[in-house]
Amino acid sequence: MERSTAPPRPIPLLAAVLGTGSVVTLALALTLGGSDGWVSVPALACLATALVLSACFVRNEMTSRNALIEPSLRGIGSLRTGAAAAALYMASVGSEFYLLTLLLQTVRHYTPLRAGLAFLPLAAMVTVGSVAAARAARRRCPGTVLTAGFVFALAGLLWIAALLHDGFYPVGLLPGLLLSGFGHGMIYTATFTVGTSGVPGEHQGTAGALLTTAQYLAGGVTLAVLTLVLAQSRGYAGFTAAFLVIAAAAAAGALLTVAGRSPSVPGSG
Repeated sequence: MERSTAPPRPIPLLAAVLGTGSVVTLALALTLGGSDGWVSVPALACLATALVLSACFVRNEMTSRNALIEPSLRGIGSLRTGAAAAALYMASVGSEFYLLTLLLQTVRHYTPLRAGLAFLPLAAMVTVGSVAAARAARRRCPGTVLTAGFVFALAGLLWIAALLHDGFYPVGLLPGLLLSGFGHGMIYTATFTVGTSGVPGEHQGTAGALLTTAQYLAGGVTLAVLTLVLAQSRGYAGFTAAFLVIAAAAAAGALLTVAGRSPSVPGSG
């Protein structure tokens, strides 16, 4: 077996610095805007820096021979859909654990043990949803499975947003946790199936890394947005608004995956 004699691709340090800097400064701008006011010098400075770095990142990606994301990968529709779905996953059910923890301990004043027990149905349904998605993807289009996951997530998050003020856990939270947990597991599994389905074998590792990066970058920005939302209103009103924000992300995920429906993975049966 012959080894490739092509020189190794240089590490795209400039692109990595520009991309990371734009996300970090945007998250700082959102956080400072909520705490110090949107016309404060630190918030405006961070926002301006984020815009400049983002513009430089895009220009570098379009013109540089050493871009962070290779042009051949940017043209793969299934990877673009998967990356967007990964970001919206983290902006929706991926942020649910954070909100639920704050709700149970700061508003409902659950003890750590009681809060942990309240999480069990959600965690269990994530596992169930993941197994169900893996089985369904063998019989149906993975894009359909991904859309279904976002729909389940949307239904659960809307339930929680509408009824979280109900202090009776089996009514106010449990049904929403079961639905959103099931959707969570489906989305996570189907996202990587869809995102890597059209990627050549030699680029599978890069594609997987891109999906994971999109997921965690979106998580950082979403956390800043939710902190801002919760700072505007206290108590149940703030958490209702925050759950509506992540429900909107789930709705966007459902719409996006319908529009970018991926074909079945070859050889999946």
